[in-house]
Amino acid sequence: MGRLTGKRIWITGASGGIGEKMAYLAAAEGAEIIVSARRIEKLTGVQEKIISAGGVCHIVQLDVSQLEDIDQAYQQVGAVDILVNNAGFGVFDLVEDASIEEMVSMFEVNVFGLIACTKKVLPEMKQRGKGHIINIASQAGKIATPKSAIYSASKHAVLGFSNSLRMELADSGIHVTTVNPGPIATDFFTIADRSGEYVKNVDFMMLSADKVAGKVVSAMMTKKREINLPGWMNAGSKLYQLFPFLFEKAARKAMMKK
Repeated sequence: MGRLTGKRIWITGASGGIGEKMAYLAAAEGAEIIVSARRIEKLTGVQEKIISAGGVCHIVQLDVSQLEDIDQAYQQVGAVDILVNNAGFGVFDLVEDASIEEMVSMFEVNVFGLIACTKKVLPEMKQRGKGHIINIASQAGKIATPKSAIYSASKHAVLGFSNSLRMELADSGIHVTTVNPGPIATDFFTIADRSGEYVKNVDFMMLSADKVAGKVVSAMMTKKREINLPGWMNAGSKLYQLFPFLFEKAARKAMMKK
């Protein structure tokens, strides 16, 4: 009997990237997986792989930006031990070039959808006196960079929400973990980096989806407060907090390479 055996885990944005990888790893540890995303055909592929490996997986199609659909989705999901709020996307643009539609969409998915899903699972978790909320944020939520102002703002919001929620739930038996990765080699950049310049410039520091997913799964049902990857980038965020003016002056040009 492993740590995750029999645990019910709901992962949003699980049709690819680290969401998909987390589903496979957690299922391999005996968890019952519920995967959600917009693309039902992608979810079906994830489910088939898990079942063929002897695991248990359910599909609940959901676009988290459609807040009115989250209640119905949760009725299908049911009570869970762990919620992984993984759904999210970004678009890298100068503020003056960013469209209002993209700004609204980023906050609907990255922030409001995350909060709405969290609100759905909390009452039952509190009733049982245990549970785990894992919110996928970003190093962009700690280090604001040019050409990602809206995305960075949305991830700052995720961190602020998570930190407040953690204190609210301190005596409930429910733990809150934020995951703050740097750039990950996934389809995220198909939308975020239309020119391909950012990926080209940061290719040497790209994290693998398997590594990030492994770190998250290893923290499930623990009291881990934060997961920060890579370590040197997190050190940079601490430096930024201490010396923001010097950091911005020294790093601005490098950060503009998106």
